[in-house]
Amino acid sequence: MKLNISTDIIPIGEFKKQMTKWLKIAKNTGHPLIITQNGKPAAVVLSPEEFDRMEYTKRFMKSVNQGLNDINSGNFMDTEQLKSELKKQRSEKQSV
Repeated sequence: MKLNISTDIIPIGEFKKQMTKWLKIAKNTGHPLIITQNGKPAAVVLSPEEFDRMEYTKRFMKSVNQGLNDINSGNFMDTEQLKSELKKQRSEKQSV
């Protein structure tokens, strides 16, 4: 997503005056809004959908990195080992 400097950066005073308008814009466009205070970035407003997307991406990337780290450290099973482990766990659950 590309930031549009002319529409996505808003001084806090303007944001306060028309908060409902800006929140609708953030939701409808999916663009984050950068709120400035004294000419410097002070906050970012995201739509709930964009926030959820970012959180999902963060969790996904964390999982991928964990998988890569496991592979690099030799912490993995081949297909036969996995089948054997699943079979063992199923039989343990059935015997309880």
